[in-house]
Amino acid sequence: MPQSIPADSVGIITPQVATFDEPLKLRSGKTLQSYQLVYESYGTLNSDKSNAILICHALSGDHHAAGFHNKEDKKLGGMPVLARAR
Repeated sequence: MPQSIPADSVGIITPQVATFDEPLKLRSGKTLQSYQLVYESYGTLNSDKSNAILICHALSGDHHAAGFHNKEDKKLGGMPVLARAR
């Protein structure tokens, strides 16, 4: 991470994990008995929830889209411009 967090950065971000224990049947016919979704959120959801943006995993390579995970993190998220779009 740089010496200080850049002014246009979303800052330090903590990944969240949502665990689902209900089976999920896939189009292939296979079933995931349980699964986890790892995600990050930035900013504040407005009252009518119209400012949410979903960034597809396939586009970014992982869940880390912007900011840093900790002060020693050298890897800035892969899509910071999209995460700043509000």
